[in-house]
Amino acid sequence: MTLRDRLFGRIAGVPLDPLFAVLFLLEFVRGAFLVSYLPSYAADTLNISASVVGVAVSVHYLADSFAKCLAGYLLDRLPHKPVLIAGLLLGAASLFAMNVTRSPGVLIAASALLGLGGSPVWLACLSRIDAARRGEQMGVLYLFWMAGLGLGPVVTNVLMDISYRGSFSVLLALTVAATLAAALISFAGKRKTIVAAGMEEQLREIRKRLKAMGLLLPGMMIQTMAGSLLVPILSRFAAEQVGLSHAELSVLMVSGGAAAGLGLIPMGKLSDRFGGRWFLVGGFGTFGASVFAVSFARSFGEAELLACLLGLSYAALLPAWNAQLAGYVPESSSGVGWGMVSAVEGIGVVLGPLAGGWLSDRFGLPMPFRVCAVLFALIAAVYVSQGAANDPLPALQVDHR
Repeated sequence: MTLRDRLFGRIAGVPLDPLFAVLFLLEFVRGAFLVSYLPSYAADTLNISASVVGVAVSVHYLADSFAKCLAGYLLDRLPHKPVLIAGLLLGAASLFAMNVTRSPGVLIAASALLGLGGSPVWLACLSRIDAARRGEQMGVLYLFWMAGLGLGPVVTNVLMDISYRGSFSVLLALTVAATLAAALISFAGKRKTIVAAGMEEQLREIRKRLKAMGLLLPGMMIQTMAGSLLVPILSRFAAEQVGLSHAELSVLMVSGGAAAGLGLIPMGKLSDRFGGRWFLVGGFGTFGASVFAVSFARSFGEAELLACLLGLSYAALLPAWNAQLAGYVPESSSGVGWGMVSAVEGIGVVLGPLAGGWLSDRFGLPMPFRVCAVLFALIAAVYVSQGAANDPLPALQVDHR
């Protein structure tokens, strides 16, 4: 047993990478601050409108998505440790600035900087995935991501009932802990050597791979857009159409998240063993059917069953989907490659809430669910009719002459 296994152990036989703990802490802080702390603190203490908070949150995720190209470029050329530490320190500074400012402009700018500072962590985690066990390790990575993102708001809601200052102190301390953890992690042997071919040649190779993706490329944007259609109307739909309380909605979200978390690692292992095609077909298809059924749900019991089904289908498709994408990222330019993939997926995240809000205003609250279902069903149909995407191209080979 290696020292890393002794310190961090394994989940379902998969060794844990200590960098995943840094991702957990970062997502815990971001989810807690943006979803729970900032909206309440802005309204109760700063007297800042909800629209300003909404802009701050949107700008944060925009910066995070599109900064990944720059972060990937830096990770390809510099040692990972200083890039991660610099980003996390920037995140801590921007977090502190958002807590002390009373200026909407500073709040929005600091929110963007928090997204910028956190952007290298996800890419660095992806660079440590073993290609031979890609599906199961992707499952572990997403388990840490989902756990942080889900636990952060829940824990912070409890802490805010005691003290705003205390809850913020916890978030700042966790950001500092993530920075210290990144400083202690060994990155020996993880960084690929980048030759003097330069950014232009890497981008040319990545463009070739993006072109080779075919229908997988618009699928990246469609699936993130489809999921984010529901973001602006989920709470209203739960209250007005299903008749759920906020507490009942929280229970549904925990149930769905738990189902996804429990399924990620075994689904990833099965995807590695049997191939990802039918996990993509089944995952996208079941997710689409479940979302469509949600639009007709009228009781807590129905919604609870569908939430668990959504979580399991998400667990089936997520490792297979990202393992599929990973085959198109050049190993020697993994930072830039994953950065471009994240930017394309980020376009869907930006467009989805806008479309979801318009659809609900124009056609009623159930319509975004039905459009989301159709989009996921279309992706599943593509995999049924054409099979998995084209075989990934070989890794980038650069002429050293």
